[in-house]
Amino acid sequence: MHKLSTKLIRENQSIAIEDLRVKNMLKNDKLSKAISEVSWYEFRTMLEYKADWYGRTIVVAPSNYASRELCSVCGYKNMDVKNLTLRNWTCPNCGTNHDRDINTSKNLEKLIA
Repeated sequence: MHKLSTKLIRENQSIAIEDLRVKNMLKNDKLSKAISEVSWYEFRTMLEYKADWYGRTIVVAPSNYASRELCSVCGYKNMDVKNLTLRNWTCPNCGTNHDRDINTSKNLEKLIA
């Protein structure tokens, strides 16, 4: 985790991350084991203190920010995307086809700009 966090900080001036609610995520039986084995908080802490060292910026998306549900093109909020099995979706407003993870990263990137 140290090498990855250092690499991310050195290669980026700003990083946007989600404020993950791990406690709520553990309620999902299919994901709970994998999530409990990952030290999300520890990794975030490493990013934050290394950002301070290197003069970088960490932006934490508010917990109510719908980064996954928002179309990164037009801003339409698609509540169907809350379903974690839905990997790709088409915005009913503008017709853009989205990969859920790429769309989320584009929305988080907007918080930095």
